[in-house]
Amino acid sequence: MRDEAGFRAFVEANGATLLHAARLLTGDHHRGEDLVQTALTKVYLKWGRIDAPLAYARKALVNAHIDQSRRKWWGERPTETLPETPVASPEVVESDLRDELRRILAGLSPRERAVVVMRYYCDLSEQDTARTLGMPVGTVKSTCSRALARLRVEAGVGR
Repeated sequence: MRDEAGFRAFVEANGATLLHAARLLTGDHHRGEDLVQTALTKVYLKWGRIDAPLAYARKALVNAHIDQSRRKWWGERPTETLPETPVASPEVVESDLRDELRRILAGLSPRERAVVVMRYYCDLSEQDTARTLGMPVGTVKSTCSRALARLRVEAGVGR
């Protein structure tokens, strides 16, 4: 018998963090929600047999994202230019910064994005990131270094 209350408490405590990580991984709010749903389904199915549900959920999130990114998507694509003139309110500026972060993260490979999100958003150590993603610590370091260099170029830092 599953511990329904325990799983519900886990989702209430960690759902928002997982959703934000998923949005950073996918670059899209709705795809992020779908990704969290997939990951939480996997957690629920193993609930009671896993020792570290948050670590398991993060790994399921990354694996599901990588699996989905391998599939070719033929739907609509957003354009760089919007027809409206932006208004410079604080909310719009903050939203623009989040959009910019998602845009430059989308330029990374799924593996690079996963490393950056786990290291800097989820605040995992290199060892914990390696364990979560199932790769050597050296691979985490080199992948993170390359990803951050690409992000700096995209963001125009150091020009």
